[in-house]
Amino acid sequence: SLVSKVGNSLASAPEFDPYKVLGVSRHASQAEIKKVYKRLAREWHPDKNKSPGAEDMFIKITKSYEILSNEERRANYDRFGQMDENQNLARAPQGFRHYHDSFYFDESFFHFPRTSRDFTDSKHLFHYNQYISEVLPDSFKRPYLIKITSEWCFTCIHIEPVWKDTVQELEPLGVGIGVVDIGYERQLANHLGAHRTPSILGLINGKVTFFHYAVVREHLRQFVESLLPQKLVEKVTDNSYLEFLNSWHEENKPRVLMFDVASNIPLLYKLTAFAYKDYVRFGYVDMGLTETSKVVQRFNINTYAPTMLLFKENTDKPADVIQAKGIKKQIIDEFVSNNRFLLVPRLVNQKLFDELCPVKQFHRRRKYCVLLVTGEVEQFVSVNEAFFDFASSNTKEVLRFAYVYQRQQQPLCDTLLKKEDTTPPQVILLERRSATGRVLYRTVTGGWNGSDNDKHRLLEQLELLQRDPSYLTHDAMLPELNNEFASMFLIQWINTAYDYLAQFYFDLLYSNWREMMPVLSLIFSALFILFGTVIIQAFSDAGEDKPAKQKATGSPKTSWFSCYSRPPKKNFVEVTELTDITYTSNLVRLKPGHINVVLILTDASKQVLLRKFAKEVYSFSGSQTLHYSFLNVDKHSQWMDSLMESAPDARPSDRLDKEEEEEDSTSNKSDYTGHVLALNGHKKYFCLFRPVFTGEEAECSRWSDEDAATAGPSKASRSRSSSRQKATTLEIHHKLDRLGLWMERLMEGTLPRHYIPAWPGLDTITPQK
Repeated sequence: SLVSKVGNSLASAPEFDPYKVLGVSRHASQAEIKKVYKRLAREWHPDKNKSPGAEDMFIKITKSYEILSNEERRANYDRFGQMDENQNLARAPQGFRHYHDSFYFDESFFHFPRTSRDFTDSKHLFHYNQYISEVLPDSFKRPYLIKITSEWCFTCIHIEPVWKDTVQELEPLGVGIGVVDIGYERQLANHLGAHRTPSILGLINGKVTFFHYAVVREHLRQFVESLLPQKLVEKVTDNSYLEFLNSWHEENKPRVLMFDVASNIPLLYKLTAFAYKDYVRFGYVDMGLTETSKVVQRFNINTYAPTMLLFKENTDKPADVIQAKGIKKQIIDEFVSNNRFLLVPRLVNQKLFDELCPVKQFHRRRKYCVLLVTGEVEQFVSVNEAFFDFASSNTKEVLRFAYVYQRQQQPLCDTLLKKEDTTPPQVILLERRSATGRVLYRTVTGGWNGSDNDKHRLLEQLELLQRDPSYLTHDAMLPELNNEFASMFLIQWINTAYDYLAQFYFDLLYSNWREMMPVLSLIFSALFILFGTVIIQAFSDAGEDKPAKQKATGSPKTSWFSCYSRPPKKNFVEVTELTDITYTSNLVRLKPGHINVVLILTDASKQVLLRKFAKEVYSFSGSQTLHYSFLNVDKHSQWMDSLMESAPDARPSDRLDKEEEEEDSTSNKSDYTGHVLALNGHKKYFCLFRPVFTGEEAECSRWSDEDAATAGPSKASRSRSSSRQKATTLEIHHKLDRLGLWMERLMEGTLPRHYIPAWPGLDTITPQK
C-alpha cells in the first residue's frame, strides 16, 4: 500500500532526508527550521489540504521537524545518516495506525480555528498535583467528566465533535471538565485506573466511574446525571409541600422550592442541589401537573418563567425569590449562597459553628456570636420564639444569632455556664479567637425569659460590645461540638457502601481487571485495617496505657501550649539579615501596611535564636504583610541605641533606669539580645518585645510592651533584677518562649506603638572599625 511504502522509505535513511523534506540547508538555524515547519504544516495539514498525498506529506514534515529540532537527533543524522528510532520503525507492523503510534506531533504551532483537539482541551488539562489538591476536594461539590487521551491516539479524533458539544452544554451548568494526556500524566492515569485511550470517566465524591456506552451527547448527559446521588431534589405536590416546608426544624436547613414546567427535574437544579446539599434542602414543583395547582396558586407563581422560592423559619412567606426565563448558574449560586443559613440556626456540629461564627482575623472584621442556651421541652418554646423575634429585628453583619440545646451539647454548655453557675435559658455573647477553640465571652446579665425588659437589656449590651470589644471579660477553651446528625451520616455511609458494591459488580461484568484494581485495593485495604486493628487490640497489654494516661494528665502546660498551635501555611520561614544593603528596601521603603519583624541577636546566639524565632513565627508565615529579618548587634551596635533614644516611651521607667545603672555600673553597653521589633517603615513606628527568662521555677518572668503598660516601676525593677540573676544559668532560646503570644497581639493590633521622627541613618548602621 501507499502507507506501507511511506513507512519503508522513512525506515531507510538514504531515501529519507529531513533537510530535503523541509527544504532547508544543513546549516539552517533552529529559528529557520521552525519557521519553515510552521508554514509547511499549515499547508499540508489534512484538515486544510484534501489532496490524496497530503496526509503522507504531513507525516514526513512532522517527522523531519522532530529530528532537526532536537540537537542530539540532528547530530546523529548528520554523522550516521540515521536516527535512533529507524530500527524500531523498520520492525513496526504495517498499517496506518501503528505507523502513527511512533510519532510525536508537536501541534503547538498550528493556528487552525478549533480543528486541533489541543486548543479545545488545553484549558481543561489536569496534572497530578492539581488533581489531588483541587479537583478531588471539589468533586464533593460538583461532578467531573474526564477524558483520557493522548497525542498519538487517532481514535480520539472521532469522538472530538461529540466531546466539544457535550462540554459546551454541561460546563455552563456547573459540571467540571477535565482532560488527561496519558503520555504526559502517566501517574495521574494510573491513579484514575485508566490504561487505554480514548476513555471517559466520571468523578464525584472522590469516586471514579467509567463510561461504557456509545459516545453520544445524550448518553454523556445521562451518565453525568446518573453520577448524582438519588433524592437530591424532592418532588413536591399539593399534598406534600407543607410537610416539606415545615421540616426545616428537624434538618436545621432552609428550604428551596423550584417551580418549572418540565416532567423531569432539570440537570441545573440537580447540580445546584448537590453543591449545597450540606446547607439547603431542595424541592421541585412541576407546574404542568394538576396535582401542583394549589401550591402554584398559594404562592402566586408566574407559570411562564422558572421561579425559585427560599424559605427559612417563616414558611408562610419566602425569605427570597428569583424569577426569570433562562436562569443562569451564577444567579442561582449567588441566590442560594447568600441564604444558606437560617436566621437563627441551631448549632448541630463543629462545621456549622466554624462557618457561622468564624475566628476573628482582623480588628475590623469582628464577628460576635449571640448564643441562646436553651432546651427542647415545651417550657422553652416561648423563650425560643422571643429570641427569634429579637434576632429578626436586629440583623447586622457583625452579629450572628444561634441557639443550642443543652442536652445535645452538654460539654459546650457546661464550659460557658460554669463560671457564673447559671442555668438555661441564658444568652451568651462570644467572640472566637482561635481555631482550636479559644473564645472570649460574657453572659448577658439578668438571664433570658423573653420579656421586653430582657430584649432591651440585651440590645444595650450588644451596643456596648460593639463600642468596646473588651466588654467580653471571660476566657475559655471550648470543646468540639457533638455531631447531632451522626445517625444520618451512618445511613449515608451505608448508601455509599452500597454504591461501591454496585459499581464493583458492574465492573466485574463489563470492565477489565486493570480498571477494577482501585475498587479491589480499597476493599482489601479496609479489610486489612479492620482485622489488623482487632488483632493488635486483642494482643496489646492494657496495663501499658495507664502510665501514659497519668503522664498526659500530669502535664497541663503542654496541652495548653498545643491548643494555640496552628498548622503552618508554608514549609519554611524566610528570614533575611538586615544590613546596610537590605536596610532601605526592608525598612525605610517598606510597602504601606507591611511590617518587618526583626530579631536582635549576636554572633554567639545567632543559630540558637534563629531556630527558636522561626519556630515561634512559623504559624504566622502565611501572612502576605509580614516579613522576617534579623539584626546582628555585634556588627551594628549603635542602631538599637539610636532607635531607643528616638522613642523615649519605649524605654523602661526612670526608676528602673537608675536601678539598672547601679547594678550595671561596670558595664556601659545595653544587652539587646533576644529583643524583637515589629517595624512599620511607612508610618514610622515599632512595637517592642523584650526577652523572656523562663526558669524551672513556677514563677517565671516575662517583660515586653504589654507588661510595661500594666506593671508598676517597682514590680518591673524586681522582675528585671531577678531575670538578670538567672540569665547566666538558662538556655538562650528560652528568651523567645512567649513570642507567639506577642505575635498574636501584633496581628490583633493591640500592642503599644512607639513612634519616631525618622529611622536611624545608614551611617549609624555601618559598623565602626
